[in-house]
Amino acid sequence: MSIGNSPPDDQPSVGRALAQARVAAGLSIDEVSTTTRVRVPIVQAIEQDDFSGCGGDVYARGHIRTIARAVGIDPEPLIDQYVAEHAAETAPAPVAPLYEGERIRSERRRPNWTAAMVAAIVAVIGFVGFTALHSGGGKSTADSTPTATAPTGTASHRSPSGNHAPSPSQPSNSAIAAAPPGKVTVKASVEDRSSWILATDGNGKELYQHSLKKGQSMTWTDDKKIKLVVGNAGSVQLFVNGKDIGRAGSQGQVAHLTFTPGDPTQG
Repeated sequence: MSIGNSPPDDQPSVGRALAQARVAAGLSIDEVSTTTRVRVPIVQAIEQDDFSGCGGDVYARGHIRTIARAVGIDPEPLIDQYVAEHAAETAPAPVAPLYEGERIRSERRRPNWTAAMVAAIVAVIGFVGFTALHSGGGKSTADSTPTATAPTGTASHRSPSGNHAPSPSQPSNSAIAAAPPGKVTVKASVEDRSSWILATDGNGKELYQHSLKKGQSMTWTDDKKIKLVVGNAGSVQLFVNGKDIGRAGSQGQVAHLTFTPGDPTQG
């Protein structure tokens, strides 16, 4: 077990705070592992304040942040507590990152000669082609102008008929209202504090797993169902098949929700 500076008697350790939050959220260790992609043995060890299996201080802080969001609590105080308790274990000299930075910069210098040679060759070919074109005298400048502009006009005409689907990161309410019959469309919009969200489709395929900040939103569509795990449910407004069904839950709550084409059956 990794041992650092002991917390005060009235303050739970980092691992105990995460374990208490997980139990309060009604989640098992397996569910936390599936949601965060942190292996079960590491989740168990962290809840016992054993960070030796994390692979280093940076990874330990990353696991704490990911698990805290999954169980619906603010990770920053826990990370500060971890740093304070384990300050003695932090490596004093970042030798490896410094070496890595030098190695990357060294590797990036080498391709510059190749790029310069390619640029020179392209310039020579372009000059030869330009000279040949003007020395041929086959067509006048006026004759060649329609040929050059015709593809541009065609491309401009075709561009509106591309993909009409709105970007998932910037959905619109009209797109939700126009959801095809027989499908389920769910939009999650963060109104207050940031919230961590996991979205899967009817086949269990992961559609999204990340945190959304205030003012951001995401939309998902499937033929069968959309399943959501919302880390801070009180901050998330839900729209199902074009209808506003209100908040996903209360502040700090981890909500597990499933929606089908026949919904909303709530809200």
